[in-house]
Amino acid sequence: MTSNFVDYVKIFVRSGKGGAGSAHLLRVKYNAKAGPDGGDGGRGGHVILRGNSQRWTLLHLKYTKHVFAENGQNGGENLCTGREGKDQIIEVPLGCVCRDAETGEVLGEVTQDGQTVVIARGGRGGLGNDHFKSATNQTPRYAQPGEPAVERWVVIELKMLADVGLVGFPNAGKSTLLSAISAARPEIADYPFTTIVPNLGIVSYHDNMSFCMADIPGIIEGASEGKGLGLRFLRHIERNSVLLFMVSCEQLEIAKEYHILLNELRKYNPELLDKQRILAVTKCDMMDETMLKQLRRHLPKGVDSIFISSVTGMNISELKDKIVAILNQ
Repeated sequence: MTSNFVDYVKIFVRSGKGGAGSAHLLRVKYNAKAGPDGGDGGRGGHVILRGNSQRWTLLHLKYTKHVFAENGQNGGENLCTGREGKDQIIEVPLGCVCRDAETGEVLGEVTQDGQTVVIARGGRGGLGNDHFKSATNQTPRYAQPGEPAVERWVVIELKMLADVGLVGFPNAGKSTLLSAISAARPEIADYPFTTIVPNLGIVSYHDNMSFCMADIPGIIEGASEGKGLGLRFLRHIERNSVLLFMVSCEQLEIAKEYHILLNELRKYNPELLDKQRILAVTKCDMMDETMLKQLRRHLPKGVDSIFISSVTGMNISELKDKIVAILNQ
């Protein structure tokens, strides 16, 4: 089965070249040397990214390999300026970053609906010979050529815009939590890597408030080096305000599991450790009070922790309170 979630595309783009200026000399019935009247060339078309809040993935660009803008028209006689080349607009979801595929240079980010970023600028049109006339050179027979087009391979990456990112090992209960507190319906099963693409859900809160939660495919030890699915999707938590770490109560050493996850994030991007964190110990409906007390001794220091169960609803309201309190800071 092919996934409809596409978050990475590589495209060859080419802007339009500028039109050449005209070197025309005006000749009329009673004046064979009426002087230069060459017009300017038109600008070449740009290649532009435009944010569209109605798009969620880059699926519509999956089979687009080339995007070419139109060339500018040459200038004409009677000081006629050439027509500008038509721009090519690429619609992308919010949260996209565009890079030069060869140098890695960031060409722009799109984070707002309707925002535009020029990723290949069209060449300027050349000046016609009318610009070069002077008292000592009244009939210039030359004009400027238009500027050349810009060609490059670009990579467009989608980084999901969500308030809360779920971070955990496969089968930690991330998808179950998302389905329990939002209208999202990710695939849920009792085997690892059930989630192979990120899922977004809107979580309702009191007083018509809500926040967006992203379920990221499970991270395994070594994800920052390319193991499992983690490396491909770690970029989706770069834009989350809060990271909700999830570890199953079935794990004997919760603190160790938490620090493995933290270490993978640090290796991928140390700035991720600056984000606010909450630790949710999941599947706690299987434990009684005595077992939870014992488990509490093994929780890591320096992070706000909470025991939850997505199945019974245990402490789910308290978890929402914690998340909203951090988002409101």
